[in-house]
Amino acid sequence: MSDTYYDIGPILKIPARYRMMFGERSNGKTYAVLEHHMKQYIKDGGELAIIRRYDEDFVGAQSARNIFDSLICNGEGKNVIQELTDGSYTGVQYYGGIYYLTYLDEKGKVVRSEEIIARAFSLSNGEHYKGSSYPNVKRILFDEFIATKIYLADEFTLFMNVLSTIIRQRNDVDIFMCGNTINRYNPYFTEMGLYKAKNMKQGDLDVYEYGESGLIVAVQFTDTPAKKKKSDVYFAFNNPKLKMITSGDWQLDIYPHCPKKYVPKDIIFVFMIIFDDEMLQAEIVQADDDIFIFIHRKTTDLKKPDEDLIYSQEYDVRLNHRRNILKPVYDVEKKIALLFRLDKVYYQDNEVGDLVANYLAWCRQN
Repeated sequence: MSDTYYDIGPILKIPARYRMMFGERSNGKTYAVLEHHMKQYIKDGGELAIIRRYDEDFVGAQSARNIFDSLICNGEGKNVIQELTDGSYTGVQYYGGIYYLTYLDEKGKVVRSEEIIARAFSLSNGEHYKGSSYPNVKRILFDEFIATKIYLADEFTLFMNVLSTIIRQRNDVDIFMCGNTINRYNPYFTEMGLYKAKNMKQGDLDVYEYGESGLIVAVQFTDTPAKKKKSDVYFAFNNPKLKMITSGDWQLDIYPHCPKKYVPKDIIFVFMIIFDDEMLQAEIVQADDDIFIFIHRKTTDLKKPDEDLIYSQEYDVRLNHRRNILKPVYDVEKKIALLFRLDKVYYQDNEVGDLVANYLAWCRQN
């Protein structure tokens, strides 16, 4: 590969069961996994399971059904499929959830071989696969595992169920997870115990080991390539949302910051939001004739966990602990929800705003 694209070599050296790679869009993460799979396929004939979130992700000309197109004509104009198969095959065709190698016969007709190189799976349709067996799958790619905002309900468990269906009783399957830096919050960091992932710097490669289980997870925040992509010129606007495309920074929206100065006596109520292992303090402020909510990071421990109104995803029998801020019960909760609906909420910075936005997305889904 050229220095324009991601180099999968370092993470492959780690004897991990899971290899997670996230970074800027179109820097070659998925390409690198597909190329690695094809090289291994030539050696062992093992199939690749390609996982996406929805069945619809495999529908249409621009969908994951054509995921191998990048190998048929890569950034350097080469047909990697043809090179790796010594000219025996020149393309890949998707049919009925299966990817086949193809070649052109003497009449120029596309001929699909019996060679299966990959199979399609969707998390939303996981129940459909349970009665089947996939002993030839040696590698798994969960592509686009980071969503913009909305995840399936209990998505991590759905992912584990699909993996269980594919792997069965074996221990010879490599799992790859590729994602773009479109949302710092995602359930996989939390559920897999990847406590450093959302604060990683570009180029970092961390390894997690889980006691004596033998499980190893390698996580890499892919570095920005030394040679910039030619397409970057189209995204050079001074807009922080575009940095994910050009430099791999986490995508952040722009949120309103505190509209005016206030003093402690202007704070009429305080509540907490705990989400993604982070705690935020929200203050209802009434200054002059204005009333609004200001949310900032809480850097000290809770002083009154049995009395303060606390919103979190966790279930708690204490009446002051609530889960969904959009389902108010008490009068003060109704006032809080009203201020959110009226857009009278302000944030310490864009990262705090993004965290609250993901919490609200979770609330809407639940």
